[in-house]
Amino acid sequence: MALPDTHIPLFAGKGFEEQASAVAAAFGFLFEGEAAEPQHLDYPFVLWLDDTGLSVRQTGRRPMGPIRCDFVAGSARHRRLYGGGKSQAVAKAVGVRERVRPCIADLTGGLGSDAFVLASLGCRVTVVERHPVIAALLADGLARAAEAARGDPALADITSRISYFIADGHEWLASLTDAERPDVIYLDPMFPERRKSAQVNKTMQVFQHLVGADADADELLPKSLAVARYRVAVKRPAGAPWLGNEKPGLVMEGKSVRYDVYPLQKIPDDLR
Repeated sequence: MALPDTHIPLFAGKGFEEQASAVAAAFGFLFEGEAAEPQHLDYPFVLWLDDTGLSVRQTGRRPMGPIRCDFVAGSARHRRLYGGGKSQAVAKAVGVRERVRPCIADLTGGLGSDAFVLASLGCRVTVVERHPVIAALLADGLARAAEAARGDPALADITSRISYFIADGHEWLASLTDAERPDVIYLDPMFPERRKSAQVNKTMQVFQHLVGADADADELLPKSLAVARYRVAVKRPAGAPWLGNEKPGLVMEGKSVRYDVYPLQKIPDDLR
């Protein structure tokens, strides 16, 4: 499967033209040059690069705030410091426990929030994201985290455990050798848009506009089950059908999301 095209243009704040041009070349964006303010541009959404990093901006009157990937501050920092450690539902879903830190492939990586949590718990995580806009935001977030980590050994330790690929998950799985198979595969596919948009946070609204639902997510589950060594964990909205209509071996229910776990074999007690 080919990577999806994107027609969202990239603009740069003053002094960031050269850096933006490099980003455009790396991810296949159309670089439109410098602009004074993103909200006055004649597109519904634009990519914007300035001293705060790369972001998606809505234009027009009263736009939503910028969407960027940030592992240094905000919710990522709070979750890292106060999120509950290995007692978090996502940690239990992938099999994290005392002396067990599986190697994980997140095939629907998005902005890497769950991947960062799992890396902060000691797991090595490979993030696979196929949409160029989202992949570019993720790459920018990881780069800024690596820069900030020069003065933060704990953050440096976490970022060293995250790698990413700009690739389609189906093709990435097919490319692996037996030695490269991950212990656990994690899936969090984009769910179809809800009827009441107010129920969806702003990031998901933008992603649904740019990407739509992951229409081929059902096909990803059997391929993941054929490659993962120990289990596949799937994050789903509460009340959503099972992915691929495949009944999981274990369901971990939450208020708004649940985790469907498909065990393949027991995870060793000292897996690291």
